[in-house]
Amino acid sequence: MGVLQDKVTVISGGTSGIGARTAELFVSHGAKVVIGGRRQETGRRLAERLGASAVFVPADVSVEADVKAMIGLAVERFGRLDCLFNNAGVPSQRGGIADLDLGAFDAAIAIHLRGTLAGIKHAAPVMVDQASGSIINTASINGVRAGLAGIDYCVAKAAVIHLTRCVAVELGEKGIRVNCISPGPVATGIFAKGGAIDADAADLSTGAAEAALAEILPHWQPLPNLGSTDDIAQAALFLASDAARMINGHNLIIDGGIVAGWPAAMARQDLQRFRDKFRAEIATP
Repeated sequence: MGVLQDKVTVISGGTSGIGARTAELFVSHGAKVVIGGRRQETGRRLAERLGASAVFVPADVSVEADVKAMIGLAVERFGRLDCLFNNAGVPSQRGGIADLDLGAFDAAIAIHLRGTLAGIKHAAPVMVDQASGSIINTASINGVRAGLAGIDYCVAKAAVIHLTRCVAVELGEKGIRVNCISPGPVATGIFAKGGAIDADAADLSTGAAEAALAEILPHWQPLPNLGSTDDIAQAALFLASDAARMINGHNLIIDGGIVAGWPAAMARQDLQRFRDKFRAEIATP
C-alpha cells in the first residue's frame, strides 16, 4: 500500500516537468490525481497513461473559474481533496529593471502568485470541512536570493513563500498544513520555453538545459548533482503524506546547497586571490 493510498490530489501545471513527474509518483503511491494544465492533448495523454487513478482538466490558473473547476472536479469525481499542489509556472523575463515589461510582469504574478492564491482559496473550504489536508506551493530559491532569474519571477516566488506562511497560520488550526518547495536549478522545458520554443518541443529539449547547467553549477552549488524533477516530486510526496504531519509553514529548499553558500573550492580560490592581492599591496612601498 502506498503512502498516499486513496488520497485525492490536485496538481496544477501538471502536464510536464515537475508537475507530470509528481502526478506519476503520486499515482504509484496510491493517490487519485486531477491534473490541471493548459495543454489539453498533452494532459489527456498523461492521464490516459496513468490510468483510472488520474484525470485531466484544462486549467489556466490565472483564470479563477478554471481553478475553481479544477478543485470541483476532484470533489465530484473522487469525493474529497487531501492535497493541492500549486505548481503552475512560466519562465522569467530577461533583462533588467529599465527593460521590464509591466504587462509580462502582471502575467507572471497572475500565474505564480494569484494562481496559487486562487488554488488555496477554493481548496480551503473543502479541506476545512474534512478537518484535514496538505497544500504545497512551488516557490523557488529565487524567492530567497536575487540575481539568478528575472525580477518578475523572483518577486512572484518571494510572495509565494510569504503567502504560504500567511495561510499556514490561518489554516493550521483547522488541521490543514500549508508548505512550499523551493527548487534550485532543475532541467525542465521551462528554459527552452523562455527562449520562445514551442512547449511540446521544449519538453523534449531538457538535454540542452542539463548541459548548460553543468557549465555553471560548479560555481554556485556545493553538491555536484544536478537536481531532477524526481527530487522535487519526492519532496512533494513527503509533504503530502502523513509523515509530514507536524510540518506547517515551511519552505523546503532543494538546491544542492546554493542558498547555504559558495562551494568551498570557489571560496578557496577567491580567498587566495584576496591574500595574494593583499600581500602585493603590503609589499608595495
